[in-house]
Amino acid sequence: MFDILRDRTYRHLFLAQVVALLGTGLATVALGLLAYDFAGDGAAMVLGTVFTIKMVAYVGIAPIAGAFADRVNRRRLLVMLDLVRAACAVCLPFVTEVWQVYLLIFVLQSASAAFTPTFQATIPDVLPEEARYTRALSLSRLAYDLENIISPTLAALLLLVMASGTLFVGTAIGFLASALLVVSVMLPSPKASEPRGIYDRTTRGIRIYLATPRLRGLMGLNLAVASAGAMVLVNSVVLVRSELGLGESALAWTLFAFGAGSMMSALALPRLLDKVADRPVMITAAWAMVAALVLLALVVMTVGLSWPLLLLVWLVVGMGYSAVQTPSGRLLRRSAHAEDRPALFAAQFALSHACWLVGYPLSGWLMTAFGTVTALLTLAALASMGIIAALRLWPAGDPSEVEHSHEDLPPDHPHLQGHRQHRHAYVIDDIHRHWPTA
Repeated sequence: MFDILRDRTYRHLFLAQVVALLGTGLATVALGLLAYDFAGDGAAMVLGTVFTIKMVAYVGIAPIAGAFADRVNRRRLLVMLDLVRAACAVCLPFVTEVWQVYLLIFVLQSASAAFTPTFQATIPDVLPEEARYTRALSLSRLAYDLENIISPTLAALLLLVMASGTLFVGTAIGFLASALLVVSVMLPSPKASEPRGIYDRTTRGIRIYLATPRLRGLMGLNLAVASAGAMVLVNSVVLVRSELGLGESALAWTLFAFGAGSMMSALALPRLLDKVADRPVMITAAWAMVAALVLLALVVMTVGLSWPLLLLVWLVVGMGYSAVQTPSGRLLRRSAHAEDRPALFAAQFALSHACWLVGYPLSGWLMTAFGTVTALLTLAALASMGIIAALRLWPAGDPSEVEHSHEDLPPDHPHLQGHRQHRHAYVIDDIHRHWPTA
């Protein structure tokens, strides 16, 4: 897996992702503690609102950014967005009101909404071979897991000697280091697509996404991931601090368990995906998350919550989370031409976070109004609905090459090459506007 780090461009991009996520992980812990300082037992509602604002920025900004990502210098764009995120992080320790937190988070996450899909769409251009790209996805998942492992561990150590607000300085340093690493390499220049109107460019990725069966199924799995993930990210602070009565460091270790499960899964996935198709791996992992939430609810109802049990369940949820998230890049790469990938990655970014936009506030509201058991069972039910939708929308066969005909094209059209009925790797584009039906 680590052989791909010999590629200098990818190595610098991967390191940029790592250091930015280290900073983001520090901010995750700091935001939880900041919310607890402002609201006490109502911290879940404050965090739910913060994450909701984050999702609104992601859903609204990502499609617009994806529409123009193939028309600007990617390196300049990524560096500028890192600088904006660093500036916001520097301001967060000085807030005195909750609304100030909300405003800074919106600006920071708007920059992330433009940064992340552009960054993700660059990797297939740097590593065009599928086997190498699959390993890059697993390494990328490992980088995300650093937010839940190394960052909380580092946060726990830093909290022993400094105030929680100082963690935001680490966030700013991470974004600045990311900018330096990105500017140190030349990124592939995207192939400009044919001129299109603003509406067409803005909606193109979503139209390709919703017209592709495997991606419609991915949307259902996005809902499952958001439901289970929201329970972890929104409610861990209340479970650890209020219900278990543990200290700040315990919150960091609880998030560590979630990240450890995700990392274990990401390390195993490259070899597994060489032998097993994406669909059964992702579906099984999603059901594992549901089972873990239901098990925790049943134990809480009968014998009560314990920290070792919470750590174990969060470990399993993390494993399932990674096994659903990691292969999604393979599905996106397989479902679009290179020039359409920025728009398609932006569509996945926006639509997946639309699911989080449901999961975050719902999780905080359920926990605050009805308690742990109701939150666990309701979110498990919502995740199950997403899995069932995926099973119905994503056909089990799902071949890359599809036999089809073009009754709408003239016989001398270059695409036909003399064969109106033909077979090739099928993606939605200007010639193939709909998925063939049996």
